[in-house]
Amino acid sequence: MLRRAAPSSSSAAAAATAAASSSAVNSIILRSLKEHFLEVSKMTPPPKISPPKPYTIVKGALDQASGPVLRRAYGDAGEEISISVARLANIMPPGADYDSDDDSGGGGGVSESISQLFLHVDISRPGSSKSLQFLCGLYPDAVGIHSVCLRPKTAESGTAALAGKGGDGFQGRIFQELDENVRDAFHHYIEARGINEKLFPFLQAWLYVKDHRNLIRWFKSVGTLISEPKSE
Repeated sequence: MLRRAAPSSSSAAAAATAAASSSAVNSIILRSLKEHFLEVSKMTPPPKISPPKPYTIVKGALDQASGPVLRRAYGDAGEEISISVARLANIMPPGADYDSDDDSGGGGGVSESISQLFLHVDISRPGSSKSLQFLCGLYPDAVGIHSVCLRPKTAESGTAALAGKGGDGFQGRIFQELDENVRDAFHHYIEARGINEKLFPFLQAWLYVKDHRNLIRWFKSVGTLISEPKSE
């Protein structure tokens, strides 16, 4: 009959030291998480703002990782318009050249931290297999089109489309390479459908609330994971 060798006193001591060190680190992390959680919980949310009519908020959008935020119908043809949004800074690659109106480096309020938005606008008609999709920059006083393409309705939308993922085939010419008259016509096209700077106050506040919820959820999830007892 084989007998297992009893662990040496030095091995047991090393294991105990490692366990104590791990416990101490966990305590530090949990304490820091709790402090930041309480700090974030006390942050004052922005005033409740409704989207410009006739846009309506997509139910459950705050709890989804991606997808449309606003929807509306337009015209006699029953066009279906949906809008997804993200921070412009989260979409543009590092070092990209885009205008910034937040050069002060201070503050941290809603208007300063979310001053540039990126929109994915999906416009389709009932019975059509494709939709016209715009990527737009949205600012407090203006909206600009970055690109426009025709894609299958089943193509990815939301943040995937904002990041340039999904879909294949010819996506259309670079917007700035289009004739000026064509560019102006597309700007009038989205303006007629309510894609303008009036959307900014609501979408800015909506992103702030979503970021706040995600941060609270993250603190809770990480704290739960660290504090859960390890199974033997």
